[in-house]
Amino acid sequence: MFKTLARGVAAAAFAVTFTMPAWAENITLTDTMGRTVEVPEEPQRILLGFYFEDFMAVAGPEAYDRVVAISKDTWAGWRNLQWQTYSAVIPRLEELADVGEVDSGTFSLEAAIAAKPDVAVLAAWQYKALGETADRMEEAGIPIVVLDYNAQTVEMHVKSTELLGALMGAQERAKTLADEYAAAVADVEARLAKLPEGAAPKVYVELARKGKDTVDNSYSGTQWGSVIDQLKATNIANGQISNWGKLSPEYVLAQNPQVIMLAGSGWAGRDEAVLMGPGVDSALTHERMQAYMGRPGWDGLDAVKNGKIIGIYHGGNRTLYDYAFLRFLAKAMYPEQFADVDPQAALDRFFASYMPIAFKGTYMTQLPGGDS
Repeated sequence: MFKTLARGVAAAAFAVTFTMPAWAENITLTDTMGRTVEVPEEPQRILLGFYFEDFMAVAGPEAYDRVVAISKDTWAGWRNLQWQTYSAVIPRLEELADVGEVDSGTFSLEAAIAAKPDVAVLAAWQYKALGETADRMEEAGIPIVVLDYNAQTVEMHVKSTELLGALMGAQERAKTLADEYAAAVADVEARLAKLPEGAAPKVYVELARKGKDTVDNSYSGTQWGSVIDQLKATNIANGQISNWGKLSPEYVLAQNPQVIMLAGSGWAGRDEAVLMGPGVDSALTHERMQAYMGRPGWDGLDAVKNGKIIGIYHGGNRTLYDYAFLRFLAKAMYPEQFADVDPQAALDRFFASYMPIAFKGTYMTQLPGGDS
């Protein structure tokens, strides 16, 4: 599957010569998969596969001084505007070794070993997909710590944050972030528990990367589908798809959703996508969202008639600041119960407190005419 496996002999030969630095003092961590991993107490050379903003938030503004390699396409390719924003303020990002991308099968074991990392930090989905290649990395003397913000649970968000804190010597900062995250989600859940009978709206979510003329993925039980379930709303994709996939236009019209979520991002080369993220003006986001209102039959949907068309930043889901999106969607769906909540202020504070850039852009919005 991976191009590295075809060159296993060369990689194995390299692996024999690469060991953990003799000066390193080691600590033992238990990662999100329950694996016990021995790592340097103060790693100076880190391979980072994913969770680039979360790493920055926990480890502090100088975090990338200790990173030597990344899976570049998961950042520069999947979140291009986000990559441009951070690489402008952290020029060193452009100099980091690229180890390739797991999903596309371009991950290179040789590149990972050549970067000589003290430790590799991977997402659970990356570790699982790598299989034997991950084993070979560890045989080559590269311990792997697995994080899992993709699980979309408070437990795994907290655990992943604590692991980053322990690894980077930022335990206090990590605890503050984890506590803030858990408290924010607990507040939302406490308010949801008091919802009156029949308050839950029917919701349709679509990944808005291809424009109005091409139906794209919806989600069930994962990503935004998981968030809709958490908000006790009725996801019209449930029972129709597994994880992600397209819903037919006819089905969406028949379900008559009361809320429509368009998940936008900063994709490169997507001229009709709903653009969202750092540096994006809300006027452009609204223009791209408005185009979707021209789909056949959508003018008759309750969500359109009542102004419940939500734009949400796809690149921010499954991050340490995704509680702001949870609050925003909760307020859009249940305006009375969340009238005193200011999701944008929470997002602004997160960036001001923990990130190397001030908040600027469009991460969550509603087409004019809505009431949230």
